[in-house]
Amino acid sequence: MRAMVLHVPGQPLQREERPVPTPGAHQLLIEVLACGVCRTDLHLVDGELPQAVLPRVPGHEIVGEVTAVGADVDPAWIGQRVGVPWLGWTCGECGFCRSGRENLCDQAQFTGCHLDGGYAEYTVADPRFCFHIPPALSDLQAAPLLCAGLIGFRALQMVKDARHLGLYGFGAAAHLAIQVAQGRGQQVYAFTRPDDLASQTYARTLGATWAGPSDQSPPHLLDASLIFAPVGALVPAALAVTAKGGCVVCAGIHMSDIPAFPYRLLWGERSVRSVANLTREDGTAFFAELQHTPVQCDVTRFALDDANEALACLRAGQFNGAIVLTP
Repeated sequence: MRAMVLHVPGQPLQREERPVPTPGAHQLLIEVLACGVCRTDLHLVDGELPQAVLPRVPGHEIVGEVTAVGADVDPAWIGQRVGVPWLGWTCGECGFCRSGRENLCDQAQFTGCHLDGGYAEYTVADPRFCFHIPPALSDLQAAPLLCAGLIGFRALQMVKDARHLGLYGFGAAAHLAIQVAQGRGQQVYAFTRPDDLASQTYARTLGATWAGPSDQSPPHLLDASLIFAPVGALVPAALAVTAKGGCVVCAGIHMSDIPAFPYRLLWGERSVRSVANLTREDGTAFFAELQHTPVQCDVTRFALDDANEALACLRAGQFNGAIVLTP
């Protein structure tokens, strides 16, 4: 099979011919049909995820068909279309796992980081952490939901009561989150890079009440904001336009350092918190909500062999919505 492999941080992925992997006793063998290109993949390539084990096949927004199973897996999985997310394995025994917070497991392994991912024609995965993909979703539409959609959903769950909601960084996650938020009756305010007029226009076409640069204030204070851009300086900026009792949620795995800011920005029972990974319950709840609040994912497709070009386009912000690789 073909695979795009990261050997050295900061260097391009290398195209390799590898044997099709053999599923372990508790694994599925999956033929990859589509794999989203996530900003976390950029952090991996740039060496900003020190926990990563190299060499590694990136990709954790995988949609594929199960073609074989390990000895201890029900053969009924064969032929099923499944999604493979970022969270690929947990111990199942620690306090976090036993309390429904498996996303915080200290022994967790992540797809495309510790485990080979979907920038390949085949991959293996633990069926406990795979989701069945609803038939109504195409491969291209479903792939970005496995991380951009899920991490936005988990962040939205933390601010359900926010009537006026800010989104900082209007990429793949935000363009899905705005649709879910509007389905819940929330008004969304989109913040982009100061010179990114195209993304501001795009946000308005998706129904944003207001869209503007991140160094400007919205028409009134916000009840909460989600920060998808990996820019620590956005935290005090978001707090400055947050009403008393509001919350700022940092929704990325990596963020530059948050600069010092005056206590008055936090005072008034404002809070700052992070979103870490996801749980299987998140996936179940997210796909259930999509049954009555469908979202449309704007996708730009690249061939698997063009993964480096796709990553470069993501870094440059050349496309709205999400980027997806197909073998």
